[in-house]
Amino acid sequence: MKTLSPQSRNSRRQVTQGMDLTPFAQAVVNGLLMGGLYALVAVGLTIIFGTMNVVNFAHGEFVMLGMFATYWLHSFTGLDPLVLIFAVMPLMFIFGALVQRSLIQRVVSDPHETQILLTLGISVLLMNGALLLWGPEPRAVPTPYAFAALSFGAVRIPLPRLIAFLVALLLAALLWAFLTRTDLGRALRATSENPDWAVLMGIDPVKMYVLAFGIGIALAAAAGTLMTPFFNTFPRAGVFFGMIAFVVVVLGGMGNILGAVLGALVIGVTESLTGQFVALDLSMFGVFVLFLLVLIFKPTGIIGGGRLY
Repeated sequence: MKTLSPQSRNSRRQVTQGMDLTPFAQAVVNGLLMGGLYALVAVGLTIIFGTMNVVNFAHGEFVMLGMFATYWLHSFTGLDPLVLIFAVMPLMFIFGALVQRSLIQRVVSDPHETQILLTLGISVLLMNGALLLWGPEPRAVPTPYAFAALSFGAVRIPLPRLIAFLVALLLAALLWAFLTRTDLGRALRATSENPDWAVLMGIDPVKMYVLAFGIGIALAAAAGTLMTPFFNTFPRAGVFFGMIAFVVVVLGGMGNILGAVLGALVIGVTESLTGQFVALDLSMFGVFVLFLLVLIFKPTGIIGGGRLY
């Protein structure tokens, strides 16, 4: 029987280790889980733009408000964020509807420059208002399952992120069902296609705009709620998610919900792989390279814009 020398054993072990796919698989899993939350934020932005043709630069700050609403409700009630989401979403829907009716509606027919200035102003107001009221300190929402994880071989799936991913995709699926299976959803789609024709069919575009903005803000707040078990809450928390949402929406196709979901998953995996195999500090580098490539070679996005579904 032929025996291997210690040097041969070491060489074989090094080759086996070099073929270990665990870091790649772990990075893909982490990216998909985070991509699900990016998708929920981006879908909220998509339905607002797809219906109203308004670019909401304050979208990330509504994610932050959802996080703070969850934190304070948890502090007073002790309830889990998965339960509190049923309170946060209706509250933020009402708040979003009020913002749309009192502020956004005034600039719906104005040039995009005016809309951008208004939404940027809302962003600054919300961020600094949160800073004034609650200070800059990061706040955490403790949960019993914060450090729980499922293991598949050497790949670990953090339970809070898995739950957030599944709930995010469920909410996106419910939105798609609402848009395609209900009369109110069809009215919303008709308004997004052509508001003037929608009027001829007896649909009030202003009411549809309020509905779309409220839904978009509720979804953004829901993403904030789902993130609180593993992401600290602070006034500038929404800046990053607002930026990611815009990248995702452009990548997937402006105003297209399916494109936003697919784009978010691609962005999540790209960010995770870049952080794993290039450098953690450069995790967004791969995202912006991909973003530029899409703008150059397919500016309409993965699927293309113009439709909500």
